[in-house]
Amino acid sequence: MSIQEAQVSRADFDQVMVPNYAPAGFVPVRGSGSRLWDQSGRELIDLSGGIAVNGLGHCHPALVEALTTQAHKLWHVSNVFTNEPALRLARKLTAATFADRVFFSNSGAEANEAALKLARRVAHDRFGEDKYEIISALNSFHGRTVFTVNVGGQPKYSEGFGPRPAGISHVQYNDLAAMEAMISERTCAVILEPIQGESGVLPAEQAYLKGVRALCDKYNALLIFDEVQSGMGRSGKLFAHEHYGVTPDVLTTAKSLGGGFPISAMLTTNEYAQHLAVGTHGTTFGGNPLACAVGEAVLDIINTPAVLDAVLVKGEYLREKLRALGEKYNLFELVRGKGLLVGAVLNQTYKGKAGALIAAAERADLLVLVAGPDVIRFAPSLLIEQADLDDGLARFERAIIEFISQTQA
Repeated sequence: MSIQEAQVSRADFDQVMVPNYAPAGFVPVRGSGSRLWDQSGRELIDLSGGIAVNGLGHCHPALVEALTTQAHKLWHVSNVFTNEPALRLARKLTAATFADRVFFSNSGAEANEAALKLARRVAHDRFGEDKYEIISALNSFHGRTVFTVNVGGQPKYSEGFGPRPAGISHVQYNDLAAMEAMISERTCAVILEPIQGESGVLPAEQAYLKGVRALCDKYNALLIFDEVQSGMGRSGKLFAHEHYGVTPDVLTTAKSLGGGFPISAMLTTNEYAQHLAVGTHGTTFGGNPLACAVGEAVLDIINTPAVLDAVLVKGEYLREKLRALGEKYNLFELVRGKGLLVGAVLNQTYKGKAGALIAAAERADLLVLVAGPDVIRFAPSLLIEQADLDDGLARFERAIIEFISQTQA
């Protein structure tokens, strides 16, 4: 039985969708590697990676094969049962990390919600109900549930949704003194991104993460690393915290874990996992066979020296080329990041105009991202071919020329 597809266009969005998004004026219909095509047949280079989700590019053959094969076997059985793909993926994640146990869910927000609930449960069970406070960083982003959006340090996302959950504080990122002044015996967890993504691609400093680890140990607080954006090879290590030699108690991952298919995970140790006993937490679709089959294929490809080493090389190449463009056109204050998570910070002349440069890039048939009003963010496929990267940079230069011309007009 075939299903007839109705003709739709970008205009339909404004008629039938809740207006919480403002999508581009075109509709992508096909992707392959680092290229996308829209309804008109226009081809675009994708250096955005679906906001660091398409870690292996669009429609990687191994992921298509994994999904198709599993789709002919088993889709969903509920968490009354476990399933083979979930068990295989959990085995591989624990073998590759500090963790002993895995909880699967469907999005980064869900993984962070699970991590924060775990931290409060551990503190409650071990120290009593007064140890429940959570410390996060200003300008951080941890999701959009009522809980995680308030743990995130960007009020623009949490304002207007009623009273905020109690026991959440924020301190300046990379400021160890501020963390030391805030943390106390009432703190159950500190949650940090090793590389702040949404707020400008800002890597943590070595001394900062080491110092926070020591403070968490001192005050019996769990250290949670949110690696939803920085994880799964994006930084040139499987997880970005490996660059720093600092091990968390809990880690969250999503985005590239599924290569475009919805899946996330919370990883922790036996010591803490035992506090989420039967019935304390759950999710209907978490650990479903389809998602876990795809996730296993993703992990098998990314977690190899060849891929991770290439990410470091490509990332350095991208940053060097962006610095050269910044100097040529007097555009960027600095270029920062790790691996293929890169942020180009606009200088004082162009502050607040990242959106306009993104729009010019789209007109040049290129997809890049903002990370706040002052930063252009790049998160291409970890497997991007050199020709596609160079083509994308050439298109970005054309966009820069148009952007500067319009800005100065």
